[in-house]
Amino acid sequence: MNAPEPRLSPDPSALLRARYGGLPEGIAPIALNPVLETLLSHRSVRAFLPDALPAGTLEWLIAAAQSAPSSSNLQTFSVVAVEDPARKARLAELAGTQAFIREAPVFLAWLVDLSRIQRVAQHKGAVVEGLGYLDTFIMGAIDAALAAQNVVSAAESLGLGSVYVGALRNQPEPVAELLSLPANAFPIFGLALGRPDPARPADVKPRLAQSLVLHREQYSGDAVIDGVADYDERIRAFNREQGQPPASWSERTLVRLRDAEALRGRDRLRDALARQGIGLR
Repeated sequence: MNAPEPRLSPDPSALLRARYGGLPEGIAPIALNPVLETLLSHRSVRAFLPDALPAGTLEWLIAAAQSAPSSSNLQTFSVVAVEDPARKARLAELAGTQAFIREAPVFLAWLVDLSRIQRVAQHKGAVVEGLGYLDTFIMGAIDAALAAQNVVSAAESLGLGSVYVGALRNQPEPVAELLSLPANAFPIFGLALGRPDPARPADVKPRLAQSLVLHREQYSGDAVIDGVADYDERIRAFNREQGQPPASWSERTLVRLRDAEALRGRDRLRDALARQGIGLR
């Protein structure tokens, strides 16, 4: 049997060029490692093969999720793994008819889950008024996001792909009903997960220049207008390469946040949280 060919390390400058749509200035060379390579190569995958995940993969990914930091170790998140085709189809419909949710072998619904602590408090006869405050919900959302991003990176290290689905918040009440969520548990976002379809590859999407994101000592917005104009051109070029309408980042961003209707149901989020028993005092 022939020995496998050694894996060639990628060019660090190529990773940066893909991430920013051009080689940024002022970034000193660094010795690349597999973690940085995985993170810098991230792309959203919306085309999946139907293959089921290998046995044990989901459990290892959740172990990675639970290895993320948690505020005060409260661990205020849970995950519902959905593999049933009918249930995935319904979730796809509720999330704006996104076909990749049906295609992905696994769909993970991430929850801000305060119900677990509530049940423990009821069992012990304890009072937990802190569950009803905005900060506790924010802690749950942060916990869920950190845990989910660990899954994204771990999945990519295994050759899998994923894409986040914020549209679970478009119609959170029927999502909660479909998933049999208890009071004090709320679907904050989803994650479609599976093996990418090589016939429909995804490319790395350029991000804003570091000069717009990295502030040293104090915030400065001086570079915003010129920097965004430059980024708009990079995004237009990327969209043309992908066969998409050549809209700029600023155009799409302003349309996305234009008014309540543009939020596609998320303007009702406070009411939806209240229906799930989550207070925001």
